[in-house]
Amino acid sequence: MGSGRSGNSVIEVDSADDLVGAIRVGLMARADPSRAPKMRAYMKSVMPYLGVPVPDVRAVVSAALRRFPPSGPESLARSATTLWRGACHREERYAATALTRARMVVGDLDLLPLCQEMIVTGAWWDHVDEVSHCIGDLLLAHPQAMRPVILRWSSDPDRWLRRSAIICQLRHGRSTDPDLLVAVITPNLSDLEFFIRKAIGWALRDYASSEPEWVRRFVADRRDLLSPLSVREALKHIG
Repeated sequence: MGSGRSGNSVIEVDSADDLVGAIRVGLMARADPSRAPKMRAYMKSVMPYLGVPVPDVRAVVSAALRRFPPSGPESLARSATTLWRGACHREERYAATALTRARMVVGDLDLLPLCQEMIVTGAWWDHVDEVSHCIGDLLLAHPQAMRPVILRWSSDPDRWLRRSAIICQLRHGRSTDPDLLVAVITPNLSDLEFFIRKAIGWALRDYASSEPEWVRRFVADRRDLLSPLSVREALKHIG
């Protein structure tokens, strides 16, 4: 436990334990047992829920970060790792992924091993899609280092790493690397997995908001290779 700062409620800490404890207490305070079974059933989760909506999880994390600001990126990463690996409820893992989007660590390449662990062990779309935003931040900050990683993931046996490689450029707009987008989609064109087909369509649909003609040409050139689901998603807003 670090020393308190007199005159306000902020406590500077060097240990990740205080932040983790504050998050867990905050989640328990917002638990809704009547909501939890429905959330668990919807997500087909083995891990139980507390019944805390995702926006409330993020609010808990933000409040805990204000009260117990980490001493640096390494401390924050330790907190995220502790929450992820020690989670008894799914919301703790949501809190862990929320920590990876904290301003202090956005674009910090040291987060990559933890993000990969979250994708592989989370192994479901709610975790993977959220962590993929962190991967996208890393790509923008370190394109030369991240491009080979994402290319490798696009052909990995793990479907969730492949999905992350495909959707990690969501919301990048005109900063999207179209060559990389083509490169990660191409090895997955014949994949019959729903979550891969959906990811391809989603990534193309998102890029269509910035480059609709590029997406139209991409789909036209590969119409016989893309699944109907991917085509439908890709052209959803551009016809």
